[in-house]
Amino acid sequence: MNAKSTVSPPAHDGVAQTRISEVDSSFSIHRWTSTSRASVAGLILVQCALALVPLAFGAAIVDRLTILFIYGILALMWNVLAGYAGLVSVGQQVFFGLGAYAAVRLASYGVNAYVSVIGAGILVALVSIPISSFMLRLKGGEFAIGMWVIAALAHLLVNLDTLVKGETGTSFISLQQYPAETRRLMTYWLALGCMAGLGWCVFALLRSRVGSALQAIRDNEEAAASIGVRVFPTKGLIFVLSAFGCALAGALWLATAITFQPNTYFSVQWTAYMLFMVLVGGIGTYEGPIIGAFLFFVIETLFGAAGVSYLIGLGVVAVVFSLVLPKGIWGTVEAKFGIQLLPVGYQVRRRRNEAP
Repeated sequence: MNAKSTVSPPAHDGVAQTRISEVDSSFSIHRWTSTSRASVAGLILVQCALALVPLAFGAAIVDRLTILFIYGILALMWNVLAGYAGLVSVGQQVFFGLGAYAAVRLASYGVNAYVSVIGAGILVALVSIPISSFMLRLKGGEFAIGMWVIAALAHLLVNLDTLVKGETGTSFISLQQYPAETRRLMTYWLALGCMAGLGWCVFALLRSRVGSALQAIRDNEEAAASIGVRVFPTKGLIFVLSAFGCALAGALWLATAITFQPNTYFSVQWTAYMLFMVLVGGIGTYEGPIIGAFLFFVIETLFGAAGVSYLIGLGVVAVVFSLVLPKGIWGTVEAKFGIQLLPVGYQVRRRRNEAP
């Protein structure tokens, strides 16, 4: 019986295994390409060049680029939350507003203005941990609307603070201790540093096992859990990271505007801007939000003074892109040409010595 139980596999199975081996040897899995290596090096050079911009250009250029960096942070944070973790939120303005409020409140206790900006991001990130403990139990539309409710509630609570004085607001007074030019330069470099730091942090995170887990959760949460993915902690990590980034953006915006008015900072328009940048650029891609932020910045620079018609125009552009390019600009380019400038995934390619 024992001798009979060790039967060799049928011949056709051996042929199948050989064919599979031949197919496997015909392809290889890559993450880096010569194009992507050049793109990463080029991006680092661009960021270094941007650090030198204040030495060569005037105040107007410096101020506008500071705004661009803040938009870049917002786009990156909403994309990692919705595009990679599948957590579509229409209430991210809660963290933007709390970031600005926390900076004002920390400064009122005598903390240095720019330390308050960084401290505000950390403080809001800590506050987001208990929020995530119950918000992440919601899914889909419930999560989206739930975040909007949290934003409205936070807005009301901030209005109760006597320092803020309701919708009258207050000022980031401690920032006035710096001369205008020094303040402009410090805010610029801090905004650039935060954008670059968060951008590379997200890049490294998406290339790690966490990034793979995130995309598995986004595609099918139950299936991801069945293969051992720690769903709740992974989503919680991204939720807190997004809160930290949005809070930094809010505090940086305050550093450029000086005045804090709750109605402005807790406005749903901030989430609308994030949606526009990510959807137009390409949700679920790393390069897309960068392109979307730049495009939004150009549109705002050219037409921002048009008032209500500008907002209507943004809505029309977003609808057109949804119909014509549902994957966004970079999502369409990537799908058509297979180009990955800043790769966070893998590519399967035929080996060069194999016939096509």
